[in-house]
Amino acid sequence: MITRRHIRIKVMQSLYSYFSISSNDMLISEKEMIKQIRSISDLHIIIISFILDLHAYATHFLEENKMKYIPSEEDLNPNKKFLNNKIINILKDDNLLKKEINRLSSVLRNNEVDIVRKVFVKMYNSQQYADYLNNKKDDFNQDKKFVQIMLNEYILDNEIFHFILQERSIFWIDDLPFVSMYIKSQINNIKEMNNNSLMSTQVFKNNDDKKFAVKLFRETINNENEFELLIESKVKNWELERISKMDLLLIKIALTEIISFQDIPIKVSFNEYIEISKYYSTKNSKVFINGVLDKIVSDFKRKGGIKKIGRGLV
Repeated sequence: MITRRHIRIKVMQSLYSYFSISSNDMLISEKEMIKQIRSISDLHIIIISFILDLHAYATHFLEENKMKYIPSEEDLNPNKKFLNNKIINILKDDNLLKKEINRLSSVLRNNEVDIVRKVFVKMYNSQQYADYLNNKKDDFNQDKKFVQIMLNEYILDNEIFHFILQERSIFWIDDLPFVSMYIKSQINNIKEMNNNSLMSTQVFKNNDDKKFAVKLFRETINNENEFELLIESKVKNWELERISKMDLLLIKIALTEIISFQDIPIKVSFNEYIEISKYYSTKNSKVFINGVLDKIVSDFKRKGGIKKIGRGLV
């Protein structure tokens, strides 16, 4: 599910926490990091579950309208196109997904009913919902497009939904963009005659990705003092205390990757941590990180301290 960049971010978050607590235990912190990464699967389930909750509430909402004191013709004979949405009904019939949703049923249920109602009413009163219902074409791709609209406009950008996610995990808001892209891709790939479950409990694409996370975490800790001396030697006009903790950490992780992973091109490592700095550090960090890394890596190259396997990796 998650990309290498997402893994780098999770490692960075765990290392930041580790270095912030002087009495931290590396193995305990490593286990917590893997646990946090695996919890991304729960976020994936909760978002899909919310789509199904909106769909379920629609049935309740339309039935309530029929019970009005003076119901209109529309109340008595509502347009049921949303209830018949083929994509959502495929999700409802996914047995593995049902099992995972039941496992996490306590995560949102206590706070969810009012949120589902508010989100559905907002969607129900929107022009997008009206356009969807009024389109007479019974089209699978149109159903798919509307589910994507639900995700983009009414779930993923919903501040109350964000608040509930933060209560569950302080890292989930950072995970949300990655998981959102993954879910959108999954929905886009659903076929009309679909027999494959949308649910996947595998957060790491393969065992190599898990090994990458663990090694990056451990090696950064093991080499932390050596890297700190290297950084200090290249920023002679600066005291380390004056440098952003996040900038220092990103340089150390980047150096770990450049030195310890023979199959990753140096340019890739530079670009990845410079990109991450744009979101997690100051606006000037990318220039500072690039400059310090360039000086240190140039020294390592001259001394033969970097060994890469394959052409074009240095």
